[in-house]
Parts: sequence; structure tokens; C-alpha cells
Amino acid sequence: MKNAVPQAASLLLEKLLLLVHVRPLPAGSGGEPPPAAAPDYYDTSCFKRGDLLEVPRTLFIHFGIYLGENRVAHLMPDILPVLTGDRRQIEQVVTNKRLILGVITRTASIRVDTVEDFAYGGSILVNHMDRLFQDKVLGSEEAARRAEKLVGATAYSLLWNNCEHFVTYCRYGAPVSFQTDKFCETLKMIIRDQRSVLASVLVGLASIVCLGLAPSTTLPTIFIPFFLWMAG
Repeated sequence: MKNAVPQAASLLLEKLLLLVHVRPLPAGSGGEPPPAAAPDYYDTSCFKRGDLLEVPRTLFIHFGIYLGENRVAHLMPDILPVLTGDRRQIEQVVTNKRLILGVITRTASIRVDTVEDFAYGGSILVNHMDRLFQDKVLGSEEAARRAEKLVGATAYSLLWNNCEHFVTYCRYGAPVSFQTDKFCETLKMIIRDQRSVLASVLVGLASIVCLGLAPSTTLPTIFIPFFLWMAG
């Protein structure tokens, strides 16, 4: 990924991103997903094999590749494939407990679920990212075949290998994550702002030492860092 933050900071960034990747579950659910939506809740007739599906959440977007026949391939953090080979258990909808443990242990699976289980009750956008890649969009069948070949257990990283990396590789040929890029740029901006505050404090203190206590030196030393911090 271009302009990536140093590798030493990746663990901290992943912890910061953890909460925004957890799907909210209703109160009293005990960590289990709500009942699946009715099979006709989504009109799958408008989806084509190889389409890139997006489900906007409150703080993030979940991505998948439509395979046809009401099936979606998507990458999900999941601890269960490490603990058991029972396909019946693994194929059940991933709960928050499984997801969180998968993020912590950096384990995941590219799984195939129904549109209802994938969307989790959210609205679905179709091929919304095509405008960002223009002539780099691969053929629909090629995208679907790439997704099918990758189905199974995989390593997971909120920064370097998440559901967005998976779908962009399948449909556009290059694994990228705009969500991760945006988060990293925001974090860099915050760090730069904090450095500006620190620099202004040091300059102000130096002016007080050199010129003595006076309104012309003391007030800027107090108010400039304060406003820079508020703006950050």
C-alpha cells in the first residue's frame, strides 16, 4: 500500500480499527446474529455474477463479490476455522465473538454466504467503486473466478488484508483499501497537528526565556497552542 504507516505502528492501528469493523448486534442477542432476512428481502435479479457489492455500515463498509444464485464471496475475520474442521459449524453466520477473536489472532476465511447473510439487513450498493478504477475493471467472469479460487482460510489484517483488499483484487486486479488509506491519512494529520502544537509551545517558551514575561510573549504561548489543538 502506498504511503503506508511504518510497520511498527501497524499493531496499534489495527487495535484502533478493531471496533469499527465489528458488526453491531441487537441488545440481548448474546453475541448471536439476528434471524436471517426472508429469502426475498433482496432482489437478486439485479445482481450479475462478478458484481462488487458494498454494504455501508455506521463506521465502515463491508464488501463482497456476487457469484450468482444468491451467493456472495466475502472475507471475514473468523477464529473458528482454526479450532475445528466441522464445515457445518464454520458455515454458520459469523458472530461477533468469532469475528473479534479472528481479528485478534489475524485469522479469517473467504466464505460464501447468501446475500441476506452477507448484507446483514443493510442496503447494498452495486459496483460503486468502478468509477474510481475506470478502465481497470476486469471482466465479470474473471472477477467471480478469482473470488472462487480464493475461498477458504486466509491470513487477516485490518490494515493490509481486509475485505476491501479482497474485492479490489478480484474485480480490479490490485488489492487496495481506501478505508485504510483514509484512516492512515487522518492519523498522520492528527500527528502533524500535535507536532505543530508542541512546536508552538516550545517557541513560545523560548521567547519567554529570551524576552521575559510579557503579554506579547505569554499570551501567544497560551492561546496559539490551544487553538491549534482545538482545530486538530
